[in-house]
Amino acid sequence: HKYAECANMGECDRELGECECFKGYEGKACGRQSCPNDCSGHGTCEYMRDLQFGIVYNEYYDGSSPALSGLGSGGMKFEQDYNWDSDRARLCVCDAGWTGLSCEDRMCPFGNDVMDVIPGFDEYATTDSNGIPGLAGYGNEVGQIQTITLYDADDDISNFVGQTFAMKFTSKLNETFVTQPIMWDADLDVLATYIESALEKLPNRVVDDVVVTAESSSGATGVVINVSFIGRFVQGKQHKLEIVTERCEIGCTPRITGLANLRSFSDPVLATTLSTVEITTAGSHQSHECGRRGKCNRKKGVCECFTGFIGAACGTITALA
Repeated sequence: HKYAECANMGECDRELGECECFKGYEGKACGRQSCPNDCSGHGTCEYMRDLQFGIVYNEYYDGSSPALSGLGSGGMKFEQDYNWDSDRARLCVCDAGWTGLSCEDRMCPFGNDVMDVIPGFDEYATTDSNGIPGLAGYGNEVGQIQTITLYDADDDISNFVGQTFAMKFTSKLNETFVTQPIMWDADLDVLATYIESALEKLPNRVVDDVVVTAESSSGATGVVINVSFIGRFVQGKQHKLEIVTERCEIGCTPRITGLANLRSFSDPVLATTLSTVEITTAGSHQSHECGRRGKCNRKKGVCECFTGFIGAACGTITALA
């Protein structure tokens, strides 16, 4: 690209020697895009090179291969620049609860469509076709299950005993919540109880009900933690949990020791894999804004339910409509 006065995106004020940029451009020489309406005060204007892939870390590192395993926090940011305009083009990254090109619209609660008919539904069954326990009151319908696998670098999970870590949950409104410190107990059933309690104590009942199990992996080199989302507020696809394992001391929250000996390498010869978070059961339910049984009032962030439906996400039937 050739140099041009005011980048050909503005006109020069000959008396002042300053560029008067066209709408949508700004800067001393009009060399970068501006964001619409300054993101309405509900987001930040970011360069293309600074954008992240995904909302949470394990959307990209999904555990599908050793190269795509690992633990972390936040979306994936790539180091290299892919486009010539990576430091010129910009767009809005909205705050939690806001959406739209200029972050001018509120988001509304998400929930399952209560009128969905699940293929193969059996209200009298207690498990699905794979033997996974069904949700109470939902027959053979099952919740999403996320599997967290944590490996010790020395293949000895007893090294974790007495250490503390935390979990981060990101809601469908992109709000982030971090649990209280979770103490690693030698009894994995007790550890599962600690994790379950920590998740259900998150504010605003953002995780209203989960079932957690924990067991050692083959050879006791790691621990497999299964988190089943069975609550009404966490039906359908949820963002993957993020595991907070770095030491967090005085002045930091939550204050944890971290899992110091967590495996951070992969050895294909020894068939070792990184710790990771995967969705192992998609679940029977879906997650839609206003449950597809209402319209979102973008000014208030409240669902306006269709006749016959009520609730924050229009998830309760009141009458045949």
